[in-house]
Amino acid sequence: MLSKYPLSDVEKSFFKESGVEKISTQIPYLMVDNFPKLGLLTACRFLEWAAANPEGVISLPTGKTPEFFIKWTQYLLDNWDSKKGKEIRDQYGLGSVKKPVLKDLTFVQIDEFYPISSSQHNSFYDYVNKFYIQGFGLSKEKAILINSDEIPLAQGKSYQEIFPDLKVDLSLRYREPENELEKLQQESIYLIDQWCGDYEQRIRDLGGIGFFLGGIGPDGHIAFNTRGSHIFSVTRLTETNFETQAVAAGDLGGIEVSANRLVITIGLDTIVYNPEAVAIIIAAGEAKAGIVKDSLETKLSNVFPATVLQKLKNGRFYLTRGAGVKLTDSMDAYYEKGEWTFEKTERAVIELCKKLNKYGHRLKLSDLKADKYCKLIPDLSEETVGQVMKSIETKLAKGLEKETEQTLLHTGPHHDDISLGILPHITNQLYEPTNEAHFSVLTSGFTAVTNSFVIDTLQHTKKLLDEDKIQMVNFEDFFEVGYSLKTDKDVYHYLTNVASENADARKRGLCHRVVRALVIVYDVKNKTQLRETINDVISILRKSYDGEKNPAKIQKLKGMIREFEEELVWAHFGVQVKNVHHLRLGFYTGDIFTEQPDKTRDVEPIVDLFRKVNPTKISLTLDPEGSGPDTHYKVLQATAAAVKKWSEEKDLSDLRIIGYRNVWFKFEPHEANVIVPVSLGDMSVMEDSFANCYLSQVNASFPSYSHNGKFSTVAKRTWVGQLNDIQLLLGKNYFYLHDRAKVRASHGLIFFRDMNVEEFLATARELEKSIEGML
Repeated sequence: MLSKYPLSDVEKSFFKESGVEKISTQIPYLMVDNFPKLGLLTACRFLEWAAANPEGVISLPTGKTPEFFIKWTQYLLDNWDSKKGKEIRDQYGLGSVKKPVLKDLTFVQIDEFYPISSSQHNSFYDYVNKFYIQGFGLSKEKAILINSDEIPLAQGKSYQEIFPDLKVDLSLRYREPENELEKLQQESIYLIDQWCGDYEQRIRDLGGIGFFLGGIGPDGHIAFNTRGSHIFSVTRLTETNFETQAVAAGDLGGIEVSANRLVITIGLDTIVYNPEAVAIIIAAGEAKAGIVKDSLETKLSNVFPATVLQKLKNGRFYLTRGAGVKLTDSMDAYYEKGEWTFEKTERAVIELCKKLNKYGHRLKLSDLKADKYCKLIPDLSEETVGQVMKSIETKLAKGLEKETEQTLLHTGPHHDDISLGILPHITNQLYEPTNEAHFSVLTSGFTAVTNSFVIDTLQHTKKLLDEDKIQMVNFEDFFEVGYSLKTDKDVYHYLTNVASENADARKRGLCHRVVRALVIVYDVKNKTQLRETINDVISILRKSYDGEKNPAKIQKLKGMIREFEEELVWAHFGVQVKNVHHLRLGFYTGDIFTEQPDKTRDVEPIVDLFRKVNPTKISLTLDPEGSGPDTHYKVLQATAAAVKKWSEEKDLSDLRIIGYRNVWFKFEPHEANVIVPVSLGDMSVMEDSFANCYLSQVNASFPSYSHNGKFSTVAKRTWVGQLNDIQLLLGKNYFYLHDRAKVRASHGLIFFRDMNVEEFLATARELEKSIEGML
């Protein structure tokens, strides 16, 4: 397939290194091992193009996706003639390329939220200026940018005057205005539409975009051209869909904001207008694998916007192996290359059940022989399906084993990760009196708490102080030592009022804990200072724009709210506050590009926790790279480093590591070796504890793109879906006629991987390769 297309020297080098032998997709792709390497490939190709087109037109992406593209581009430009720089250039097709000068390139901004102030750090205009115009030394004068503050509106007014609630009603394009403000809004919308047309014309007058680089959204959007966008679409003011709003929620401070914000975006036809354009979509991580497959294997379609790249001879996808794992080419290579393992047999048979929608016991040998992958199973026979069924039954039996005399340390990257991942499994452990359980969340999780939630909580706290309903502040020693005592009582009081369905008293319990947090964070010494501090925090948050990075003390306050929520969840089962450990690892900063975990700052606290708790079992999220928030992946790196360090001072041959997944990514049956039945009661406990304890999360300000609502619902659906897959193999009667009540009651299943230290570190080493060779 690639031979049909003109490969650059850089692309030839990376293609050769990839080991990919067959490409059968509609658009060519290149595959690399990991996210940083994807940045290197993209940077090399960009610099190669820029050297050949010093006055060309470029359009580059915003957000987290281009992190390593930006870092590698700057590194190569700074080290073009250094020893390491030359080695990299020689290795990847840039050996004879003269160092490019970027200052004469014309930059075209791909998209922007509307309206949003250009001075906000979460505007794409700010990002472009910081990382590309300044970072790459591009010309500001030549750049074609989207600045909401400068787009002309009716009567020369500002967008704050025309759209006071920052909502733009596009129905005014087609209906009569109902009042004077709507008349101004209608006139302004027409002016914005005119501005968008002029923006498009400016790009076309230059011959179109010469080098386009973009990411791809969960619905397949490129730029803000969401699913269903017209193939011939141009620059426009438009609405987005839920998936796009969910992804943007992190930038804008919550779905409440992103759902009401429109976007200005270049169109699909804008991207491909120049027939010579190099247009590249980059995708990293297994969470993107489904949409990558659809975008690459479907003929030109408005349902999958990225298929528009089929119009270009230089259209490409650059992928990590994770992002390409579902491609037919990758699946063929998985089954056809290398040693055949039983895992492959399991996967092929279960996938065939799903493909044919047939129960395992109804699969015939002829079905297996007719299947592209099952026919490759060695010694294929009538017994093959039975062997797979037996393997799954063994995994279920492991999930039913009673655990005794264990010291359990359950860890998660964020608050609610543990609960959403394996709560029903943990409840089985907690009901055994010989087990001791500890819980640790490794980051403070402050980014998940909205400003409005904190403002509402602080205002209520003030009201309770006025009514003298937070009486602990009246005790003589409260501001010296009392604030740090009786934290278990806060928790117990709160949950008592969950039981009695007293919402007001429950909120009072939260306010009690917030007062303690304020004393700790702001070193409050008396009631007067407490009120002043509350007013100051409210004032700062009211003056902040949604999505703005908070001052460090407010970050800490938000994190302590999340920590209280976590304590509440485990107190459901009698776990004391002292057994819930809050690590607040330092790499978690709320910046666009967070740091990699540091050995001293981030690994040592985890080792200290291991020494203190001395667990016999440790649970952790085992997500592949780029499958959700990168915090998951970085916490995994830090935890693996901590386990390795601990193993150097203690014999860990009996330690078990439980790798689980939750709402961001899930195990397939062949990847897990333990399956735990989940009853309707288990689901209710998880949903109730989530709704009652994770108060800052109930409104789902930062939802999964797969569901507009609480994460607990996403977790439940995952468990139900996993049961459906296994029922298709084993048959429903296996469950409702089983001799164990726990299996008969199951209406969902949890998958996880139980490993010894050696197996875990081997898995972690595979994952760790993703940061090798980084700058």
